[in-house]
Amino acid sequence: MSQPPAGFRAGLDSVLLGAAVRAGAERVLDLGAGAGTAALVALADRPGAHATLVEIDPAMAALAEANLAANGMQGRGTVLCLDVTATAAQRRAGGLAADRFDSVIANPPFFAPGRGTAPAAARAGARHMPADALERWVRAAATHAANGGEVIFIHVATALPALLAALGTRFGAVSVLPLLPRAGQPAHRVLVRGIKGSRAPFTLLAARPLHEDAGRTFRPEFEAIFRGSATLVW
Repeated sequence: MSQPPAGFRAGLDSVLLGAAVRAGAERVLDLGAGAGTAALVALADRPGAHATLVEIDPAMAALAEANLAANGMQGRGTVLCLDVTATAAQRRAGGLAADRFDSVIANPPFFAPGRGTAPAAARAGARHMPADALERWVRAAATHAANGGEVIFIHVATALPALLAALGTRFGAVSVLPLLPRAGQPAHRVLVRGIKGSRAPFTLLAARPLHEDAGRTFRPEFEAIFRGSATLVW
């Protein structure tokens, strides 16, 4: 898995996002795909799936292409260099079809401009975006998900109110999985899933700690995911 030497680097969030895709998804869309980590995880876990990766940065899009090829998946992935927040017409002109995907996944930038750090200026867009841009990411996800398709976001826990507000008018069966560093600590990440066209109620799932109580060892459920031998069941 190749990544840029400086700037944003994919980590556990991307792996968890790819592992969260439901079984049986055949058409996966990764919005803001970066170097392709989440899509590669989803494809590795689902041999019959095809992924479309959308990335605004041409250098990162090229890395995603290279990573697909390096993992023998060049025939199972398509990379589009597009802006997730562009208009629907612009995305369509760039080759991204509406109402098509069984699973739409996204790991959007976490920080508002001026907050956090971005070691390489060229990668700042992978870490920073205005607060109101999150709603546009959700809108794009809704446009491209098929009826009955799932949309999954991973984000910082503090973004949960904004995510729920954006999802609530577009999706049903919304479920939230809080992720904790360790048992008893506040959630630092949330996985949020909604189903397009569903009217099922909201579900708040039991929080799950990533690590054992002491040390940096992952709990078995997550150790298996990070080693590529299991998917996330939620």
